[in-house]
Amino acid sequence: MAFSLSKYPDLNVREQAERFESMGLEDTLRWTWETFGRQAAIGTSYQGSGLVIIHHARKLGLDFPVFTVDTGLLFPETEALRIRLEEFFGIQIEGLKPAQTVHEQWADYGGNLWETNPDTCCTLRKVLPLQQRLSQLDVWITGLRRGQSETRAKTGILEMYEFDKLREKNLLKLNPMANWSREQVWDYIKANAIPYNPLHDRGYRSIGCWPCTKLAGGENERAGRWEGFEKTECGIHTFLGSNI
Repeated sequence: MAFSLSKYPDLNVREQAERFESMGLEDTLRWTWETFGRQAAIGTSYQGSGLVIIHHARKLGLDFPVFTVDTGLLFPETEALRIRLEEFFGIQIEGLKPAQTVHEQWADYGGNLWETNPDTCCTLRKVLPLQQRLSQLDVWITGLRRGQSETRAKTGILEMYEFDKLREKNLLKLNPMANWSREQVWDYIKANAIPYNPLHDRGYRSIGCWPCTKLAGGENERAGRWEGFEKTECGIHTFLGSNI
């Protein structure tokens, strides 16, 4: 299927995706900026790979907007990290907030929704605010890596999704660090003294909302998320469906 955004009639997504497999992170980000400008934005939850992407963009002078989903249930350490990162990178990170506060959600759904129906909780507090922001973009830049989990093993560096059938709008998803290893990410962070979440030093491998993030061992980088549920993704990387 051809890329439907009329602003980029010469773009062949499949061919560009193949080129990216042999291109470095800097060249990939440069191409994205030169092609899309601020219609491409970096989404981050302050995991390691997202920080590496922001650092490269700032070093190259690429003024991508940066946003995060502020669920109202983040660890205090995560909230503090946002301020440190804004100072370190010299940027303002846009916070995407759910329609309801945690208290309002509690009143409507009763109790702690993350304990009874975490999928609905994630949809309300993460997916819906993200969808609204993505509707304004052509490219969503993420820190997804193939080595993070089995569900992400086939992640492409450049993917296209049908975002809005009524408006015939598609969305490009750029995962420029898909082929990086965890070791490469953390070597880069430490070599460049990039601020990171101190919870990583306490054994947390992947950090999300505090009720749904636990300490856990094992090789899976996302171990400890939604413990006790048959759930491995919050939904922000699955609601788009299949890559087209």
